[in-house]
Amino acid sequence: MKPKEIREMSIKDLRERIETEKANLSQMLLNHAISPIEDTSKIRKAKKDIARMMTILGEQERNAKAE
Repeated sequence: MKPKEIREMSIKDLRERIETEKANLSQMLLNHAISPIEDTSKIRKAKKDIARMMTILGEQERNAKAE
């Protein structure tokens, strides 16, 4: 997901999306532990997307408090 798309989301939607992505990552890691997946870069991409969303969420929350 691109930063521009993430910034267009509301804080509430962003929190929900982060929780969903974390659940997907946990499931992916569990599946990978049982039987290795072919494309392991999906795990890395998921982690980076979560980190990107959390960073932008923090920015939005700080901006909301400042206003």
